[in-house]
Amino acid sequence: MGSSGLPFPVTHQKLSLDIKGNKTDLVICSYDDHFLVIATQIGSMGTILHARKEEGMLIQPTFNVSVICGKRDVPMLVACARQLIENISSSGSSRPLVLSLGLKDHSVETLKGIVHAVLENRLW
Repeated sequence: MGSSGLPFPVTHQKLSLDIKGNKTDLVICSYDDHFLVIATQIGSMGTILHARKEEGMLIQPTFNVSVICGKRDVPMLVACARQLIENISSSGSSRPLVLSLGLKDHSVETLKGIVHAVLENRLW
């Protein structure tokens, strides 16, 4: 299949950074109905999470984060998704987040580095 020369039709941001000595590739995509963030140190999708703001009558918003596939026993991955969806929500967007984390290291420092990089390069 040949290249048409047209740009990728989805607003996106790509970057590579070093987090704790591991090359980390990051892709942030803004679709009409959701955000997609892929962070990988292993070249694959890894654990995929879905995060959204729950609509309701409460004054304080609530958030739902679920693991779609992958590691279900790493609470820091859920915390990472929750922090990102809270930031998305506080900026005024109601779109959910799909987060893919293919990481060698699931430490707090690594996940903080990913959250920091996503928030610096956000598309919402």
